[in-house]
Amino acid sequence: MSALQQHMLDTCRAARLSEPAPPPPGRHDRSVLRDLYRRFKLARHTQPDRHVGTEP
Repeated sequence: MSALQQHMLDTCRAARLSEPAPPPPGRHDRSVLRDLYRRFKLARHTQPDRHVGTEP
């Protein structure tokens, strides 16, 4: 089942139960990727340098 088909089923179910419809698939993809990129950059900059103080 694709994400679109699942969304359609969830929308029908929500309508039958008089609940708000779920957000469409992919709506928050950009913000999730942006947050992951920021965390990756932060983790990369906060890691200690591996070569400093170690013997070859």
